[in-house]
Order: sequence, then C-alpha cells, then structure tokens
Amino acid sequence: MAKKLLDIVRDKIIFKHYSIKTEKVYLSWIKRYILFHNKRHPKDMGKQEIEQYLTYLAISQKVSPTTQNQAFSSILFLYEQVLNISLKEENIQALRAQQRKHIPVVLTISEVRNIISNMNNNYKLLIKLMYGCGLRMNEVLNLRIKDIDFGYNKVYIWDSKSLQDRTVPMPLKIKEELLLQIKKVEEIHINDLKDGYGTVFLPHALERKYPNAKNETKWQFLFPMNNVSKDPRSEIIRRHHIHEKTLGRNIKNAVEKSKIFKKISSHTFRHSYATHLLQHGTDIRSIQELLGHKSIETTMIYTHVVKELNKDEIKSPLDF
Repeated sequence: MAKKLLDIVRDKIIFKHYSIKTEKVYLSWIKRYILFHNKRHPKDMGKQEIEQYLTYLAISQKVSPTTQNQAFSSILFLYEQVLNISLKEENIQALRAQQRKHIPVVLTISEVRNIISNMNNNYKLLIKLMYGCGLRMNEVLNLRIKDIDFGYNKVYIWDSKSLQDRTVPMPLKIKEELLLQIKKVEEIHINDLKDGYGTVFLPHALERKYPNAKNETKWQFLFPMNNVSKDPRSEIIRRHHIHEKTLGRNIKNAVEKSKIFKKISSHTFRHSYATHLLQHGTDIRSIQELLGHKSIETTMIYTHVVKELNKDEIKSPLDF
C-alpha cells in the first residue's frame, strides 16, 4: 500500500533530524496549501499556485512576514526535499507581507529581579540562566548536564538557531544553584533507572554513535519535566525537558504578580541581557558572538534600543 504524501513528508523530516516542532509546523502548512487548492497533488502544481497561496496569506489572512516565510519554507521543503522538484529558477513573486521593524521591549535590572522573585521555585534558576547568559527559550530548555563547565565557568550551546556552537560565561552568582540542580537531576535519574526508565532523547546521529549515552547522567536534561512521558516519535517512556508552554505560562504568571505592564515573553530576557551588556560598555561584536547572531545587523538593533532609552535625558515640554 502506497504511503500518503504527508507520511512521506514526515519520514523525510525525521530522516533530516528536524525537531518535532518543525515537523508539526511543516506538515500543517503543507496540508493548508493542498486544501487551499482543493486537494490537488503538489506535483501537479508549481510557481503559480505557490504565489497564489502566499499572496492569499498576505492579503486575506494578513499574516506577519515571519508567518508567511514559515509557510514558504514548508512548501519549499515539500517540493525540493520530498518531490525532488527544484524551485530555484522559478523566482517566486508572491505579494509579500509588509515587514515591520519593532524595537524590542527590555526590562530594567530591577524588573528582571522582581520577575525572578515571583517565579515558582522550580523555574527561578532557569530564568536566571536565560537572562544571565542571553539564551533563547529552546537553548536553555535543551541544556544537558554535560553543557555546564564548572572548571572554566562556561555554558556550552550546541545546535543553536544560527547553526553555530558557542560558549557563554556562566553567571558566578548561580554557580552553587547549578551544582544543586545537577545533584537533583542525578537523584531523579537514579530513581528513573530503578523504575525501568532513565533514557533520554538524543538526535539519531548521536544515538548511533554513542549507543549507551542515552542512559548516562551527563546527557540528562538540566531542567527535566516532573514526570516521564511517551516520546511522540519512538513511543519510548522517558523524561524530557520542561515544556515550552509550561515555562511560558510560569513567566506570564510571574509578570502578572510583579505588576509590570510591558509586553514580556521569554525572549525579553535575551533582549534585556544584550541591552544591559551594551549599557555597561561591552562592544557590539562581543555581544554578537555571545548571542550567536550570524549577522552584526541583527545585533545592531540593541544600539537603537539604548539610543531610545537614553532619550530620557531629553525633557518633555510639559516638564519645562
């Protein structure tokens, strides 16, 4: 029996070692694209149909540029990676969603401390590490015990969004807390092994190269879930890291308790990290490396943030 197209796409995504989050996003956009064109097979469509769909997203659905690009990336994956149909020479000319440039919202140091103090105890260290190292949410959640270097006081970030591994200085104020967290994870892992569990997810290439690593303490997630759960792909019962939605919900609750009426997400701590470094004299190139940005242009936004913050030196006419 021939496989359905979406099942073939899923197999290709797994073969490419993409995350399960990417899998869900790609499958969702590909399905919408096919339904938009009344279930026609993608191999019978091409440039014109892709442009129609992307234009529809921009005009009728009023999606953001990021969302439209996400849809295009999904469709591009379908054609080039699954159907082996190249679109490089097609020059897709859909009407693009209007790009807006937002200045990131940043917190003051006292606001950061206020939010951390209102976090649930299980998440305080996680937020300290996110702010103290300028990490993305997925970067802090994917940290493993082996990634914390107490000898050189470094935190290792592997397989980041920029596809460049990097190290960042460990905040020395939380060194003891990190040691206690690792001890806690060790105890959890010992109990999991006793209960017949204890393995941890590893990318397929690593699991083949180091078949015993999934049982080792050093590969365990630094911030594990409270309970074991079934891996949606392998169906193995194991302990994964804290879920993104759980962390997001806890951040939201802490912000509400802090009575800070800014638009705050997990990424706000990363923005605040970069801005505070810049305000304290760290050069922009060093900040670029610490954040793992491919382009200096991405990091330059923080010079604009600091410039905006410094406008408080200009008095309003109402205060004359």
